[in-house]
Amino acid sequence: MNHKFEKNTLRFLLIFGLIAFYKLMKKSPTKDWMMVFLFKGYLSSILDKLVVRKGYVNYPVKLFKSFDISFIFDYLLYPIACVYYNQVTKSSNITGIILKSFYFSLPMTIVEHFFEKSTSLIRYKKGWNTYTSLVTLTTTFLISRGFIAIIRKANNKPVPENS
Repeated sequence: MNHKFEKNTLRFLLIFGLIAFYKLMKKSPTKDWMMVFLFKGYLSSILDKLVVRKGYVNYPVKLFKSFDISFIFDYLLYPIACVYYNQVTKSSNITGIILKSFYFSLPMTIVEHFFEKSTSLIRYKKGWNTYTSLVTLTTTFLISRGFIAIIRKANNKPVPENS
């Protein structure tokens, strides 16, 4: 079966992601954003691998055949969105952090829902649905925000001097 639209969509998303990554890493503090990016890629790839192995989600069309997860989403697009989310919430209070997590997860869920219904890029199975994706995306945004908050707090602790 010819999946030209899906392949072109994935190519576009890959190029878009690479450009966004380049622009993203120009903002200070680069070290924080790189840690968020790598943490989010690690977290999302593990969770996606688990979801795929359990048979909840399937990715029929891929650019990188050797991966059964959504490589571009897990290692590029989702971590980029997470870094932007962390930048937007850097000085937010807890209410702002939670509310803004939905600002990011809701549009991503809508796009994923469109892809699931209209393309062969993703297929939900075994009870997985749009709501499950929304909750999962929102939760992992919050986890990554907590991760960088813990790192920043640990980094700001005074270092004891040796006698």
